[in-house]
Amino acid sequence: MNLSSWLMAARPRTLSLSITPVAVGTALAWAVDRQIHWPAVLAALLGSMCIQLGTNLHNDAVDSERGGDGPDRVGPPRVTASGLLSGRNVKRGAAACFAAAALMGLYLVAVGGWPILLLGILSIASGWAYTGGPLPIAYTPLGELFVIAFFGVGAVGGTYWLCTADLGAPALAAGLALGLLTGAVLLVNNFRDVEADERVGRRTLAIVAGPQGTGWIFAGLMLLPYTLLPLIGRALPHGHVWPALITLPLTLALIYRFMREPCGRGFNRILLWTVQIQMLFSLLLSAGLVL
Repeated sequence: MNLSSWLMAARPRTLSLSITPVAVGTALAWAVDRQIHWPAVLAALLGSMCIQLGTNLHNDAVDSERGGDGPDRVGPPRVTASGLLSGRNVKRGAAACFAAAALMGLYLVAVGGWPILLLGILSIASGWAYTGGPLPIAYTPLGELFVIAFFGVGAVGGTYWLCTADLGAPALAAGLALGLLTGAVLLVNNFRDVEADERVGRRTLAIVAGPQGTGWIFAGLMLLPYTLLPLIGRALPHGHVWPALITLPLTLALIYRFMREPCGRGFNRILLWTVQIQMLFSLLLSAGLVL
């Protein structure tokens, strides 16, 4: 087994996108109710990571089948298109990850009831449907919306529900804030790949909006989370949200760089920096909520 090829397909450097919502949901539960259900948090963390890994693997295999990872690809190489792993094996790996997430979900449903069952089914189905089925989400302008819903509101709100059996405005606002930042990550990825995506018939948000429109959408996705911090803070009996503001200068600098960067491989760096800002925002918010 070629471990390095599997790691390339799984893209573990972006796993913070599935880890941080669970961290923020847990910290918020502590700040509001002083309650943390640690076994459920651990299961939610593993389940969230497995869904992301399964989505990444499935994306790698199916994009190759659809011809989306040709020689004009600007991003990092894909293992299926490069011949490092077979599409069948990568799909099996994706199925194993989705099965592991479902296994975690069995316990989570016992803790959180039917809302967690519904969230889990929709999350796994969306992970598969991102590039699977007759109308893949990744081939429409709705990819960022699904990321906001499942890697933001769903993940933060679901974790908070597991700890408190409640779902209030702070959890929804915090989930939306993280989801917007994660949506910005996908937007950068899609903007980097517009030429290859257009060749295979994709109609991503970056393609539909055009370069100037995409820049403004990116700015909105990156800045709106800061406007949600007061809404979260006003509802907190304990903890603070202001530490997350420390990342605002970095965000402004990144928006400026996005607007001025010529389309090409430079967006690989912008993608990495967007992931890092999402992670830093989440960690500082979690620290403020706990401390």
